[in-house]
Amino acid sequence: MRQMMGHTAAAAVAGVVVTCVAFGTPGVSAQGRGGRAAGPAVASKPAPVRDVSGVWMKGRAPEGVKQFDNAEWTPGVIAPLTPWGLAEKAKSKPNNSGEFQLHETNDPVLTRCYPPGVPRVYFHPYPFQMIQTPTEMLQVFEYDHFLRRFPIGGQLPADPDLLWMGTSVGRWVNDTTFETTTIGFNTKTWLDRAGTPHSDALKVTERFRRVNFDRLELTVTMDDPKALTKPWTATGYFELRPGWVLGEISCSGDYLEWPGA
Repeated sequence: MRQMMGHTAAAAVAGVVVTCVAFGTPGVSAQGRGGRAAGPAVASKPAPVRDVSGVWMKGRAPEGVKQFDNAEWTPGVIAPLTPWGLAEKAKSKPNNSGEFQLHETNDPVLTRCYPPGVPRVYFHPYPFQMIQTPTEMLQVFEYDHFLRRFPIGGQLPADPDLLWMGTSVGRWVNDTTFETTTIGFNTKTWLDRAGTPHSDALKVTERFRRVNFDRLELTVTMDDPKALTKPWTATGYFELRPGWVLGEISCSGDYLEWPGA
């Protein structure tokens, strides 16, 4: 598993990560997760009521539906940037989008191992786990084991500290959809891997909709009046991996110390 993680980290730095996972009944063990389950797809069970817990990995979108790729939230559709946003983006030198080489990039994740922020964290080709209790939802990412906390029915602070991953609250929209709202971001992160900027006025709304037992649809809405002319919405699809256990991925150890970095 250590060897698989090393190869994945190297691919992520080079910007050549393949994150599409074939739909089917998840059943790959943690030890064998470098591969994918073989065999014909099996119909999934219905979604459980008010339950999005489990380990989730990015999967393939339904046929004819677009989702975020290796670098952009809305491939082929330009982000609705304000003049300020365009000026800030012109300063970015992204590598994952293929525009700049590793020795040229100023990507804060690749060059300084800064936390990716929200919602960029979903671009990392590693799973995340949702852990829920009656009063809060926790989201744990394999990448650097970033932790997010969503108090259910909580109130956002009027003057939040400016953090890498923001401050969040959550609520159940219905029996299959959990919504989070996050504010209070610092401005040291990008919205994606293509260098799209944001300000400290950014608000991110995420809707986790459990389509059925095995599939999760994530809708992300980014609202930033300083950087975006209108709310920017994107979608991603994830598959449940019940046999997986989150591993250990360290940016400083697995990225910066990789011989090809």
